[in-house]
Amino acid sequence: MSSLSLDRHMPRQRRAFDWLSVIVMFASALFGATLSPPGAEQPDHLGPAALLAGASSLALLAHRTRPGVVVAVTTLCAAATSALGYVLNPLLMAPVLAALYWLALRTDRRTTRVYLFAAVAVLVTTAVTAEPGHHPLILKTLGPTAWLLLPVVAGSASRLRGAYLDAVQARAEYAERTREEEARLRVAEERMRIARELHDVVAHHLALANAQAGTAAHLARTRPEQAEKILTDLTGTTASALRELKATVGLLRQADDPDTSLQPAPGLARLPELTDACRAAGLEVTVTTEGEPRPLSPGVDLTAYRIVQEALTNVTKHAAAGSAHVRLCYLNDRLTLTVTDDGSGTASATPAVGRGFGLIGMRERAQSVGGVLQAGHRHEGGFEVTTELPLHLTTPAPGRNPHPHPHPAPETRSGPQERTPHRKYENP
Repeated sequence: MSSLSLDRHMPRQRRAFDWLSVIVMFASALFGATLSPPGAEQPDHLGPAALLAGASSLALLAHRTRPGVVVAVTTLCAAATSALGYVLNPLLMAPVLAALYWLALRTDRRTTRVYLFAAVAVLVTTAVTAEPGHHPLILKTLGPTAWLLLPVVAGSASRLRGAYLDAVQARAEYAERTREEEARLRVAEERMRIARELHDVVAHHLALANAQAGTAAHLARTRPEQAEKILTDLTGTTASALRELKATVGLLRQADDPDTSLQPAPGLARLPELTDACRAAGLEVTVTTEGEPRPLSPGVDLTAYRIVQEALTNVTKHAAAGSAHVRLCYLNDRLTLTVTDDGSGTASATPAVGRGFGLIGMRERAQSVGGVLQAGHRHEGGFEVTTELPLHLTTPAPGRNPHPHPHPAPETRSGPQERTPHRKYENP
């Protein structure tokens, strides 16, 4: 068990480990003082060796706070023992080896090298100059050097392994944070998408219902039969709004909820229902198709339907128009949607700040499938919304407008004032 792992334990356990280390090192050093090569003479008394072994072992208690000082004290004690005539061996140098291990474990490589070279120089010099000459030279030079290298290598390896584990843990924590941030981003995107769906459903049907109710109230006394027919259509409009609202809110249910609606998302196939609802609200809508109709991916199909729905809703709410025209033009790789009206647009010529986000929502929808949306006033009067969508779902480059144009035209309907590129129209 390493000293670093014990640092995470309770203080009482750390103190017990430190004192156990002192006892083991003292016993090892004292026993090492009794060892000598065959034929070599040893000092008669172990008293000085025992005192030096005790001093160097007690110094190990400070290895957590002052590892360099502990290495210096244990090295000097071992050198003094060698000068008294005791041969240097691993057991006699046990306190020095333990001090070097903890130094390598707790400090950097450069500091460890400095203390290692100093300890080798002191011990080898003392052994060569002060020990009796009958001790083998190899025990005085190569022996201490080799034994002092071992704890330094072991301590450095343990330190590097600890640093590697810390780095792995840091990378794992970073990956976890990244996953959480990505999950939050996806949740935010999903909320924005659901918000757009709710806006399209509620704004469109409520605008039609409001127009139908106003028309019915106006005709209630003069033409009660027509008012009754409009009120019947109003019931269908509100029922359709409830169905689409339930389907949209159903996205928030659990996957295994039996009440979740299985109705497919709306697409251009439901344009006749949309135009009929607009006619019931007093807006005559015509639809023309150019080119051969091509199948669309579900995302593009839903986007095209929602853009037409929002554009007609804006006509109903703001344009004071009697008719609108929807043109579908199928080309080789894209679909062009154009919604025009013959209104004056005076109802929203000066919209209040933060009034609505219809044009912003349509543009975001178009960009989400790789398309582009343009909107502006027409020279001959009225307003036009033009959208180019790919026939198959693509991902647009972030922040890039596929069709830039230097002549902007203001947008003044269902949203804050913005300047949108438009090829056909200039400022009215």
